[in-house]
Amino acid sequence: MATNGDPNPVRTGSSQPNANVPSGIGAPATRALIGAGYRELGQLASVPVAELKKLHGMGPKALARLQEALEQQGQSLG
Repeated sequence: MATNGDPNPVRTGSSQPNANVPSGIGAPATRALIGAGYRELGQLASVPVAELKKLHGMGPKALARLQEALEQQGQSLG
């Protein structure tokens, strides 16, 4: 990635934006989470599943993987 002196370089060549969420949830779900302001898995703890379902790109597979990842940290979706 070339920064050309820009303090806010844009990532290129990647199908998923930069976020600390499980990679297996897919690019659409990752983009949905980032668009809603969620960049870290821990931010999703106690967020109601109904709220996440409203995000375009968030399907049952992504929700299940997020729940599994949170459970490994002793947390859960709301």
